Amino acid sequence: MRRSDQRRAAVVALYQSDVTDRPPEQLLERDATTFTRELVEGTVRDRAQLDELIARHARGWSLDRIAPLERNIMRVALHELLHRPDVPAEVAIDEAVEAAKELCSADAPGFVNGILGAVEREEVAS
Repeated sequence: MRRSDQRRAAVVALYQSDVTDRPPEQLLERDATTFTRELVEGTVRDRAQLDELIARHARGWSLDRIAPLERNIMRVALHELLHRPDVPAEVAIDEAVEAAKELCSADAPGFVNGILGAVEREEVAS
């Protein structure tokens, strides 16, 4: 299974968790890969840090105004940017933008790219 598909599975579980208040681990498919499970677990563990970064870089937008799907796409990508040295920054960002193109509104890819790019420049690259 491609890593792109595994990332999307993590995003979907996290999104469903946000809208149903069920633990994301319960929402993963039984055959979810180790990579998908690690993304979900890491994103849940680091959620406060990830949300703070999103809120800080989403100028003019409060976290609760960002659509849950977009929030979770960015959370997974930020987890990869900050805590997965095996994933290059540009891959994490590109994958998130592609997921936003596929799953969200027409404005979402630019929004996601802008926030992730700002975090990468200010937090990761420095």
